[in-house]
Amino acid sequence: MSAAIRGGSLYAEPKVVTDPAECHFYHSMEVPGYGEFEGPWDLRGGEAEYLGGVDVSGKRVLEIGTASGFLCFHMEQAGADVVAFDLSPEQSFDLVPYARSDHSGYTAAMKQHVGMINNAFWLNHRARNSQARAVYGTVYELPSELGAFDIATLGSVLLHLRDPFLALEKTLAHTRETVVITDKSSSLHRIPLRLSDKLARGMFFRPDALTCSPETTWWRLTPQLLQRMVAVLGFEESRVSYHRQLYMGKKTSLFTLVARRTHSLPELV
Repeated sequence: MSAAIRGGSLYAEPKVVTDPAECHFYHSMEVPGYGEFEGPWDLRGGEAEYLGGVDVSGKRVLEIGTASGFLCFHMEQAGADVVAFDLSPEQSFDLVPYARSDHSGYTAAMKQHVGMINNAFWLNHRARNSQARAVYGTVYELPSELGAFDIATLGSVLLHLRDPFLALEKTLAHTRETVVITDKSSSLHRIPLRLSDKLARGMFFRPDALTCSPETTWWRLTPQLLQRMVAVLGFEESRVSYHRQLYMGKKTSLFTLVARRTHSLPELV
């Protein structure tokens, strides 16, 4: 049985959180009975673009990296049966281990931060009378007991992971039909195709040892590269769209890759 299963249940026990002071909101949102909360990301009005226009109604959806639940509850309201997967303070965030930084101290602070994001999810969950279920763990070890999903979403997740291909491999092993990947956009899509295709075969390593930053971002990924990755995993039909969303009050360029399975789902182990 997977280590993610506690007390005989795969799904996290809903946590009663009523005090917003115990929460950190990753997305700006309106919480019924509490009012509006501001987060670094504001996707309101841009949800359809962020999710690549994919219809989630009647679908079982695995959302990797739910954070405070904005997209989880949006997809649930649109008719999806959502399982929200994320870290809890019991797991370690993929922080860049700079030799010159206080890695242990930042790890402790990040665990507290993750706990407050979890709290925001449960405050939302209770306020909305949500039926979405949450599972905590690491994407590198998704429990086979999760079963199969029609759709998987990874919204601004892969850039924060040391091994984005392993995360995709584990996620797509649970995905029957469609994967939706959203990430920050570079300027490569403005370069002539014959050049951008060659450049897109690589990944840009973000960490800088001199400044010890960024602490939580590993890669700048291109949609062309991700198309190649998911094709290896059986998702050879894909399309890419570009859009802009508010981050820290400024418009930020993003891309969304929607890829569909073209080869049979492997047996879960």
